[in-house]
Amino acid sequence: MPKKANQALTFLIPEPSKSKRGAIYFDTGISAGFPSPADDFKQERLSLDAELIKNKDATFFARVSGQSMIDAGLNDNDLLVIDRSLSPTHNRIAVCFLDGEFTVKRLKVQNDEVWLQPENKNYKPIRITAENDFVIWGIVTNVIKKV
Repeated sequence: MPKKANQALTFLIPEPSKSKRGAIYFDTGISAGFPSPADDFKQERLSLDAELIKNKDATFFARVSGQSMIDAGLNDNDLLVIDRSLSPTHNRIAVCFLDGEFTVKRLKVQNDEVWLQPENKNYKPIRITAENDFVIWGIVTNVIKKV
């Protein structure tokens, strides 16, 4: 889907995989401290689809654009895994369509009100009212980052 100038997210719909095999996976942890002698490494195959996607028919990907969720660890150009089958409940991070634009925010539900809560002190919460054109597209389940 081409990105419009006012969209905050770029959507990527996964194609069904023709292969059941994933990338090579070593199930012995990789030390982030002092190196340890390498014993026999057990080599397996790991599919990120199997690890990150619980409901293939309801899952899609989107890239973050902007800084409103940096304190939640969502940075510009991170890849989000979004599941449309999950319930949009209080405190979950959701991808929403609000008044013609896509946004990703934490849901705050209290006293029969819905707020979209950014996780960056430079942004203000957004109160959802009956006047808003508002749809929750899905719940963020994982974030994939480049290092």
